[in-house]
Amino acid sequence: MWQVDVDKEKCTGCEECVGSCPASVFEIVDGKSEPTAMDECLGCETCVEVCPEEAITVTES
Repeated sequence: MWQVDVDKEKCTGCEECVGSCPASVFEIVDGKSEPTAMDECLGCETCVEVCPEEAITVTES
């Protein structure tokens, strides 16, 4: 299982993670990225790579 965290202070709501995630883990909620389907995370870290603000971390739990 993977833990996906978004630093709300850094997130600008650019939607890069939403568009790039192959498992559709993210949605934009109140203008910020939110991992709403974390149980679907594949651990590929594509979201980490595309986030221009370096606001996302993915760790194995």
